[in-house]
Amino acid sequence: MADKKIIAVLGATGNQGGGLARAILADKGGAFGVRAITRDPASEKARALAALGAEVVQADLDDAGSILRAFQGAYGAFCVTFFWAHMQPERELAQARTMAQAAKQSKVTHVIWSTLEDTRKLVPLSDNRMPTLGGKYKVPHFDAKGEADGIFTELGVPATFLITSFYWDNLIMFGMGPKPEPDGTLAITFPMGNARLAGIAAEDIGRCAYGIFRRGKEMIGRTVGIAGGHLTCAEMAAALTKALGKSVHYHEITPAAYRGLGFPGAEDLGNMFQVYRDFEKEICGVRDINVSRSLNPELQTFEQWLAKNKGKLSLD
Repeated sequence: MADKKIIAVLGATGNQGGGLARAILADKGGAFGVRAITRDPASEKARALAALGAEVVQADLDDAGSILRAFQGAYGAFCVTFFWAHMQPERELAQARTMAQAAKQSKVTHVIWSTLEDTRKLVPLSDNRMPTLGGKYKVPHFDAKGEADGIFTELGVPATFLITSFYWDNLIMFGMGPKPEPDGTLAITFPMGNARLAGIAAEDIGRCAYGIFRRGKEMIGRTVGIAGGHLTCAEMAAALTKALGKSVHYHEITPAAYRGLGFPGAEDLGNMFQVYRDFEKEICGVRDINVSRSLNPELQTFEQWLAKNKGKLSLD
């Protein structure tokens, strides 16, 4: 790997970073090598990346010194946070600053910052269409990332801002997949009305990021939104019906009802879906499927993702 440009990949054992690490490692003749950054190099996923040829190093986003060391000598860095591990937007902002400062100090040539919209630009805190959370956010896990864009800019980090989409994998990981209704039928429950939801296979986020690194300096300073499809929940239910061979319908509820479901993060997600619903044109417009496919020719449709993953869905 000595003759390759090193990409330091945060979250290398997670969804986005893992997708990028595997994409780089699969391209044996490519110009890049992987430095997989993880809190636990002994984990099964970390060891699997090492077996594929990655350099695995230990670092923690709450330890600025470890991130600076992990970025030393790297050509590029993929910067991502995982809000749902702690659900603290201020901590996410601090972690973003840690990565941006480390990239600046290490003179990294190209950074990708995995981000989302600051929804307060669409729904000001004074707007009572949805509750303000934590005193200063509408969708905390969006807003902190969007606010952090300014950190990378103010520090002069050579960054591409990668705007991601709803993971279809949330149907597995977040339990958002089909569930039995009282009458025994299967349903997916969302507060989306008839609006389209921009979605993507989590693995494809990393593959799109690889496409950005391959294009190089022309991508610095650009904002790129990606998606694998723009589907209504009714269309998702129809695709699930076909894939599972069992009838699945879309159970529409209000954002307020979703916020009241009581699970950790329900308010945040209820507000998120309301933004997706009420600002469908803006959200889907930023996330260009053709651009995504140009970066990642293997971009999956929802139907293709389902064909590979339907067996992982819990239907109870």
